Amino acid sequence: MNFLANPLLTTNALAAPWFVSSNDSAALPGGEALASMMDPFGFGRAAVSYWRDSVERNILYWDVMRERGNQYLEHMEQTKPNVLGFETEVLVDGRTLPNPTNYELLRVLPPKNSQIDPQKRPFVVIDPRAGHGPGIGGFKPDSELGVALKAGHPCYFIGFLPFPEPGRTVEDVVESEVAFLRHVIALHPETTEKPMVVGNCQAGWQIMMAAALEPEVFGPILIAGAPLSYWAGEHGKAPMRYTGGMTGGSWITALTSDIGNGLFDGAWLVQNFEGLNPANNYWEKQYHLYANIDTESKRYLEFERWWGGHVVLGGNEIQYIVDNLFVGNRLSTAQLVTRDGRRIDLRNVRSPVVVFCSRGDDITPPPQALGWIRDLYAGEEDIIANEQTIIYCLHDTTGHLGIFVSGSVSRKEHSEFTANMDYIDVMPPGLYETTRFLTPTNTQTPS
Repeated sequence: MNFLANPLLTTNALAAPWFVSSNDSAALPGGEALASMMDPFGFGRAAVSYWRDSVERNILYWDVMRERGNQYLEHMEQTKPNVLGFETEVLVDGRTLPNPTNYELLRVLPPKNSQIDPQKRPFVVIDPRAGHGPGIGGFKPDSELGVALKAGHPCYFIGFLPFPEPGRTVEDVVESEVAFLRHVIALHPETTEKPMVVGNCQAGWQIMMAAALEPEVFGPILIAGAPLSYWAGEHGKAPMRYTGGMTGGSWITALTSDIGNGLFDGAWLVQNFEGLNPANNYWEKQYHLYANIDTESKRYLEFERWWGGHVVLGGNEIQYIVDNLFVGNRLSTAQLVTRDGRRIDLRNVRSPVVVFCSRGDDITPPPQALGWIRDLYAGEEDIIANEQTIIYCLHDTTGHLGIFVSGSVSRKEHSEFTANMDYIDVMPPGLYETTRFLTPTNTQTPS
């Protein structure tokens, strides 16, 4: 055997005296491999140990897959499935509104160890309806809702049911969210501050539409991973931006809705997300569970309960989104007009807007999250003249879901946003970038 060519031997092991016995060699650096080779039965024992470990991991892995399947069936059998980690009560059912929708306003009941100050600014989180069910903004203690509850704010959540109300439109949903916020304001007559509203991903552009139409019901707005400028991007990056053009527009959306008899299965949107990184979807995520089966199963099952819990959109809703936003790019260019003739112009938003995005996000890359500012304003002087305050926070690494799911992000960035919301509300007009510890740095001194 050529010992020098054997990768199991380290440099220190090769430097050991040639007369070291197999019993003593195990005490040397890299000595276990040397002892194994000097023991005629060592390789056999190692092979048996490896085989046993593999069998045990496979059994545990497939048991987690069994749990995931049962969990999916239980989740989808629920009338109002969500993954919220807090107890809630329904305050307003969107199906009772003049234009019924499948959205609901929920009051988040604080955990026993939380002290809520009713005079503090209300905090409202709206989750994305982009294929998955609701609850990801508050499915664990270190979440957007979790940090707000810890800070003592009354918290509310706007979620949705699995199936849309017949004939409802995106505009109806926007009106529902405005009605919910008016109800929250009415519940806190002793509080002069308007609610801080957090919109994750798809919910971000929805609340920006609502704030442009009814600016008086909004306090500071935080949009996390939300695309608003749909044609923006860097050449050669975020290849999903090119999909619509390469496939010939939005006919696939219309065809899929027709096949669904007027309904669009959110699983198709989730499949698009998974197509962004097939290596992770089909290998890395599964291997990470297999390699860490003793510690990873709980986290894996918690996330999969949300990731695999799909909802349904109305065909007219998804067609409106694709035609007017992702293909038409009519939101940041103020080309959308409501049925009663009101133009949706984001320059009408009167609240401070905090944009949270990440360079590691391949679903909503920074140009799509921030490009609307340049679409609407000629420069910083124009922002100041319009008396608008815009703050953006650019994370270096976290992915799309990490922006509003990651515990480390919630403990740092979202905690800082929550702690400074009152300060943000009174900042002078201008364009700001946050630096470490969210210390705002004005890109231009307001006049």
